[in-house]
Amino acid sequence: MVMIKHLPADGALQREIHGEAAEWSLTDHLLAAAVDHLAAANWMFQCVNTAEDDETPDPPQPVPRPGATDGDGEGDGGAGPEGADEAVSPAALARFFG
Repeated sequence: MVMIKHLPADGALQREIHGEAAEWSLTDHLLAAAVDHLAAANWMFQCVNTAEDDETPDPPQPVPRPGATDGDGEGDGGAGPEGADEAVSPAALARFFG
C-alpha cells in the first residue's frame, strides 16, 4: 500500500483511476483560469467600448477542463458561474464600471 500511495500523480495508475484529470496539475488549472479571466476582461472592455448600434460580441469560450461535461456528455470547457449563459448588455457593463 505504501508503494501505491507514493506513485507519481501523473502516472498510469492515476490516469486509469481519474482519466484526463490526472494529467492536469494545479499550475495547469491556475493557468487556464488566468486565461479565462483575461479573455473575459477583454470581452467586457470590447462590449463597453463598442457603439450601441454595433452587434455585441460573443462572450469568450473558457479553456476546456478535463472531466467537465455539459448535459449531453460533451465537454463544455469548465463550469462557469450560475447564470453565465445570460447575455450582459454593454449598457449594464458601462453602469457597473461607472
